[in-house]
Amino acid sequence: MPTPLLDRWTDLLRRCQEGPGPDPRPYGENLLARWAEPQRRYHTTAHLAAVLDRIDELAAHCADPDTVRLAAWFHDAVYRPDRSENEERSARLAERALPEAGVSPARTAETARLVRLTVTHDPAPGDRCGEVLCDADLAVLAGAPEEYASYAAAVREEYGFVPDEEFREGRAAVLRALLGTVPLFRTPAGEKWEPVARQNLATELALLEG
Repeated sequence: MPTPLLDRWTDLLRRCQEGPGPDPRPYGENLLARWAEPQRRYHTTAHLAAVLDRIDELAAHCADPDTVRLAAWFHDAVYRPDRSENEERSARLAERALPEAGVSPARTAETARLVRLTVTHDPAPGDRCGEVLCDADLAVLAGAPEEYASYAAAVREEYGFVPDEEFREGRAAVLRALLGTVPLFRTPAGEKWEPVARQNLATELALLEG
């Protein structure tokens, strides 16, 4: 399965392995198969690629962007829209797979910590790796109106099993929580996305409540 994403994974894991390690490709193929599962509409390989691209853009902000990239690969590797423990299960997957793949215990632990941070997207002050991952994951909120509309529609599709009224209530609660997070973005580059993201969130909330 030679794809640009698989090539990116292979290069990344080779940089992160301690000495000679196993072939990275089977691990990458397993992750990509997870990201391509049929229940996904937003949390797809396209989202993974977008987060990786944003990490590249923000990489200078932190000391260890490769560990942030590992966390991006795992942060939604386990994803079922009808379950609430996806991030924890994704972190545990990283804790199992990365040592087997030749990654050090310290880097594995940091990867899992970052994955768990995507539950709240609220890194502690000075957590620059956390800031990069969270900003990259939330960057979709600052898309152009048509891009944001596509994102919102994909989220609704993922929750197609939820009745409309229940979805509206749940989604509105998520949007209010995001709007109540100050700031949404923590990196210098991400700070520039804040006004557009807040406008998009407020517009979607008004449509849901209207």
